[in-house]
Amino acid sequence: MTDHPSPKATVLVVDDDPAILAVLEARLASAGLKVLTARGGEEALALLERQPVDLVVSDQRMPGLSGKELFRQVHASRPGLPFILLTAYGRIPEAVEMVKEGASDYLTKPFEGRELLAKVQALLPPRGQAPAPQLAGGASPAMARVLEMVERVAPSEVSVLILGESGTGKEVVARLIHQKSRRGAGPLVVVDCGSTPANLLESELFGHLKGSFTHALKDKKGLIQEAQGGTLFLDEIGNIGPEMQTRLLRFLQEGTIRPVGGTKNISVDSRVIAATNADLPEMIRKGAFREDLYFRLKGITLHLPALRARREDIPALARQFLAELPRPAGAPVCSLSPQALRTLVDYPWPGNVRELKHVMEAGAVLCRGGVIEPQDLQLEPAAPAAAPAPPAGGPPDGPGEALPLSLDENERLAILRALSETGWVLSEAAQLLGISRRTIHYKVKKYGLTPPPRR
Repeated sequence: MTDHPSPKATVLVVDDDPAILAVLEARLASAGLKVLTARGGEEALALLERQPVDLVVSDQRMPGLSGKELFRQVHASRPGLPFILLTAYGRIPEAVEMVKEGASDYLTKPFEGRELLAKVQALLPPRGQAPAPQLAGGASPAMARVLEMVERVAPSEVSVLILGESGTGKEVVARLIHQKSRRGAGPLVVVDCGSTPANLLESELFGHLKGSFTHALKDKKGLIQEAQGGTLFLDEIGNIGPEMQTRLLRFLQEGTIRPVGGTKNISVDSRVIAATNADLPEMIRKGAFREDLYFRLKGITLHLPALRARREDIPALARQFLAELPRPAGAPVCSLSPQALRTLVDYPWPGNVRELKHVMEAGAVLCRGGVIEPQDLQLEPAAPAAAPAPPAGGPPDGPGEALPLSLDENERLAILRALSETGWVLSEAAQLLGISRRTIHYKVKKYGLTPPPRR
């Protein structure tokens, strides 16, 4: 007997015929799925902004926004979302073209309920497996380019280096690449190189044999070997030390590892995706990062834009985070007042998408009547300041013109603010910023930050 998909799986059905909608809803609901319905493409798009779904089933021919146009808009912002087209026999060539553009499948009318259910179940993750991550907010040109690159990079075997500030969603992109690749059925092993102590990272990555060091009471398989047949995601790769860089380079060159205390090499077939918010070329220049390892990692480089560089995406992201929050059965999703939405769009977001998610969680708790107002938003009071004051000596282009902050200066000020608020307790400041303790130690050293003298 075929297992039903997870009961949390949600399917959106779109058709202008209410009778067909009712039949499809009943058939899918009987299979343990949550079903949402829309009477047209415009209604479907509005619903998708409020409610996350796992799959869309849409009629191809509808008044107003057609199924074809609906697919293209959905695919542009959520390329990983499965989409099934319902088509008449005479419009099969058009449906085939949509599949070539990225639609998951199509069904010709009339069709059997079992056939539809089989296609839906094949596209939804099985029970207990998380659905593919979605990169919402693809309206901005910057994010559209990232989504296009993900589509092109995922089917290949090339290594990928993801660059971007902390909180921009580097792990989400890595997961999306993995799940859209030919290795998607294999494991995705995530290694946080920033939070793992240097003396333990070697054993964590490469494994060890029993008795190879104190407390090595049994053999341990390393995380690289755990990624056999899948993808190894090395987050915060800029934090690894010289010895680990050398060992990692050897693995990338030869496809083999040697556990700590071992004498034989073990072959491992895994794709490597790395990510960092560090300036690796600058680290290379200072001798802190191997140039040959850098070029091994950057087969393809993806630059994730900061949230302040894609403000068009903020409304969709905010609504998505609100829709994903747990709420009592039957309770509506919290909404944002126009003033709150403007506040979000104008805010500089030093913590990027991660910070926006936390702000939405707090806003949903503090709001009254299900509508979030500006006073419900837990934003740093100093962050939305209009423009930084010019340095001593005045601005170079005449009076009244302030110098814009560079990305490094923005980051330095954000770290200083967090350190000041936590009394220079680095672990608490790291938690406030959403970064690891190792990363904040690196940043404090990078910017030469020192605590103020005690009075």
